[in-house]
Amino acid sequence: MGFRGLRALHCALRLVAAGGARCFSTRPARVPRMEYQDAIRTLNTLQTNASYLDQVKRERGDPQVQLEAMKGFLERSGLKVEDLDQLNIIHVTGTKGKGSTCAFTERILRNYGLKTGFYSSPHLVQVRERIRIDGQPISKELFSKYFWQVYNRLEETKDPGHTSMPAYFRFLTIMAFHVFLQEKVDLAVVEVGIGGAYDCTNIIRKPIVCGVSSLGIDHTSILGDTIEKIAWQKGGIFKPGVPAFTVPQPERPLEVLRVRARESSCPLYLCPDLGAFEEDDQALQLGLAGEHQRCNATLALQLSRAWLQRQGYQGTGELKDLQPSAELLGKRPVPLAPAFRPSGSMVQGLRDTEWLGRTQVLQHGPVTWYVDGAHTTSSVQACVRWFRQAALNEEKPVDGSEVRVLLFNATGDRDTAALLKLLLPCQFDYAVFCPNFTEVSAVGNADQQNFNVTLENMLTRCLENQKKWNQLMEEKVGQDLWLSPRMQVEGVGSLLKPDPLRSPLLFVPSSERALNSNSLVFPCISHALQWITQGRDPHFQAPATKGLHLHPVAGSGAVLLKEAATIRVLVTGSLHLVGGVLKLLDQSLSQ
Repeated sequence: MGFRGLRALHCALRLVAAGGARCFSTRPARVPRMEYQDAIRTLNTLQTNASYLDQVKRERGDPQVQLEAMKGFLERSGLKVEDLDQLNIIHVTGTKGKGSTCAFTERILRNYGLKTGFYSSPHLVQVRERIRIDGQPISKELFSKYFWQVYNRLEETKDPGHTSMPAYFRFLTIMAFHVFLQEKVDLAVVEVGIGGAYDCTNIIRKPIVCGVSSLGIDHTSILGDTIEKIAWQKGGIFKPGVPAFTVPQPERPLEVLRVRARESSCPLYLCPDLGAFEEDDQALQLGLAGEHQRCNATLALQLSRAWLQRQGYQGTGELKDLQPSAELLGKRPVPLAPAFRPSGSMVQGLRDTEWLGRTQVLQHGPVTWYVDGAHTTSSVQACVRWFRQAALNEEKPVDGSEVRVLLFNATGDRDTAALLKLLLPCQFDYAVFCPNFTEVSAVGNADQQNFNVTLENMLTRCLENQKKWNQLMEEKVGQDLWLSPRMQVEGVGSLLKPDPLRSPLLFVPSSERALNSNSLVFPCISHALQWITQGRDPHFQAPATKGLHLHPVAGSGAVLLKEAATIRVLVTGSLHLVGGVLKLLDQSLSQ
């Protein structure tokens, strides 16, 4: 594709990373303001070009191989598996909604005056978001303290039989356990990374309660290519005698969960609809928007109540008389959990829950951002329903001049054509694609460096996504290629070669055939936002750029974006993309 400039840039980044590994392999100089960045750069050396995922694939036939390796790392860090029993853990897995479920659960239990720990992934802006105490990311000082404590302990315990360091996610999981134990939390809400059975969080022996959110297809190269295989993996977190709750699932994966629970001697219950918890005249208010969040909220209510009951707390809600029909019971392989009247703390917790990057709306002058990290088929479907409803509820411009823009990226083995097809009903005027890098060079942004992919590979993926989008648009408009007036732009029959070193702001036409293209590709998030906002977002400070290579789509689109009364932008497809966008739109998240 002629990405010589990208290769040169990538090589430079790798050299910087390699230099960082050599410089920071031992205890760093004690400069307080630098210590956090030193820790993050050293953490990034544990990213090994996706070798960890390859290792997972090789070892997944024997989960004990992975779990024993994780236990070994934990013990080398100074902890035993038994120590984790003190954390009173709520362990949550699922394909979509597990992070939101954890956020609801943590907020509810914090309202009971409990000191909460919360471990989640991925982070949006800063790595320390993954480890929270009382709902807040741990401070840079605390992160640095515990990072070097764990890292140096692992370095010191290297010997001929233990020469390796845990990979990125394993290390952060071990570090989170250290933080929660030493900071003496009352409980820890732990979100599974990938799957369940083989996930490194599954060294937890005795959680208080477990949860499984909605299941779907994701991470197929690791978890399997059917929803039944994925359900088997998720059910791997079930433990003997530990109650588990799940939400309504398709029949076959629910049966897999039931079998897994029976094999583990785990009592499994199905959550009733949130309506069963509501009084006739008062609906429960949720801090997270979208109809799909009701499912996550009902799971959080059951997890919270089960935890409180098992720990001997009072005020866990009054049971309601819930009598499902005989027909419903006959079809249900998993018993229905009882509904109850939520306590005041539960009601307030649901209402006050915040979880950035999920069904989030930012009103910035004439530009409204709709931000949701949906990246599976089912979650994108939910995102589309939320966006269309949210946009419908917004006040329409008097002159009708509204421009809708999709900002999209997807990573991994996801079927992006299927995801993009689901987004067509939103009727976007422009589709913009870019990698998950905030800037072309990520050297100064250690929190968001990712050595598992190269800029060249991500740009290639963006071009492929753009091509798929244009094909979907052509199929949608039919043989006449009818487009709305705002989409009728002059095409160019050539493909610009991306070279970010030469061209800071890049516009890439789709292909020689897509002459009426309404899609653009940029080399980074910052440049994509610069074009979308056209200087009209008061919260986004666009960097100065020179020598722009303007494609006709970009030129005509810029005029429309400058003149539109309202610009609505949906950002979706990747939580990493969402994190990069939020970092640029809200500077406080980087502080």
